[in-house]
Amino acid sequence: MSAGVLFPLVTVAAAHIGPAATWLPGLRRRFFPGLAGLGRPNHIALTFDDGPDPASTPCFLEALDELGVRATFFLLGESAVRYPELVREMAERGHELAVHGWRHDRPWLPAPARDRREVMLAAEALYGLTGQRPRWYRPPFGILTSGRWAAARRAGLRTVLWTAWGKDWTHDATPVTVRAQVGAGLRAGGTVLLHDSDRVAAPDCWRSTLAALPDIVNGCRTAGLTVGPLAEHSPVGRSARAVTGASGRGSG
Repeated sequence: MSAGVLFPLVTVAAAHIGPAATWLPGLRRRFFPGLAGLGRPNHIALTFDDGPDPASTPCFLEALDELGVRATFFLLGESAVRYPELVREMAERGHELAVHGWRHDRPWLPAPARDRREVMLAAEALYGLTGQRPRWYRPPFGILTSGRWAAARRAGLRTVLWTAWGKDWTHDATPVTVRAQVGAGLRAGGTVLLHDSDRVAAPDCWRSTLAALPDIVNGCRTAGLTVGPLAEHSPVGRSARAVTGASGRGSG
């Protein structure tokens, strides 16, 4: 392949996948605080990906009710339309519903038209089921491409990733490891990523997340932080300070 042909291909590929560098937590927090999900310094946004899943999501809804917490759930469009009653129940319980795409795939090849179609389709599906317009978008695997970023903007969605996660999708995840992983990355004003489904993860890994959830929430509260959805998390840029032991109390 000649250099004259190769250079445009490399340029297109770089433009497509370049934004995926925001997957790196340090880069994201320092240079893209809004994308990282940094918000009010006395608040933690609690978010879940990959649902809805009738085998596991109801367990999280019950646990969150017991804790008196509302969260943001990033839903896959194809699952939402498959389980409409569960989606409506999530909204009726006061949780915020957001877009995680139509299906959980990796965007290695540029497909801007498909991205626009599928993100819009997922957003319209949630609106049709609940009567509420979603506000947020998180790409599958947290891999943000130029096409998916543009698709979210076109759909009127704001892209947000996370500042701390539980690494709760692996076969060796336990309640202790999930709490410890969240504690390692948690900052006041941060956004926590967990999963309420094992749809694209190790079978039954969600049970470790569910067991860790009370300690994560109560650890934040002990540190003087409120816990809730992204809607209550007005971003404040880089002013978030580190929390000592916010979830460290929940990781013991």
